[in-house]
Amino acid sequence: MLILNSVDELLAHIKDVQSDVIALSNDSLLKMSNFIEKNNLEIDEDISTALQYQDIITQQLNASIEAIDSMKSSINRFNHAFESDESLASESLSKLQAKLTQTLQDAKDKKNRFSGKTAEHDAPSDEIEFF
Repeated sequence: MLILNSVDELLAHIKDVQSDVIALSNDSLLKMSNFIEKNNLEIDEDISTALQYQDIITQQLNASIEAIDSMKSSINRFNHAFESDESLASESLSKLQAKLTQTLQDAKDKKNRFSGKTAEHDAPSDEIEFF
């Protein structure tokens, strides 16, 4: 499916950018460590915290990359299923659409009940409809 291929390409780009940022962060950390060691500097609490933050940022970027890999894998499985059995994939999308439509209707019904209306009574046409 064309849209899923576009999403897959976008995720690949985001993953590449995050990998580049991780590499820059690691280079920065190495340069700071070398500077501290070369100049025989003591690490105070603020510098220690900054170094820990940099490590946390790298960990979070790695976690995002793992999530992207998982999403890309799901997209690839769906695309493969779609190519192998288009009718099964179409049926799956139809079921998903039906579930989303029902979820939207349930949300609208709950909103109407919250407003003191019931699902059987339509709101007057001059009222604003919320999504």
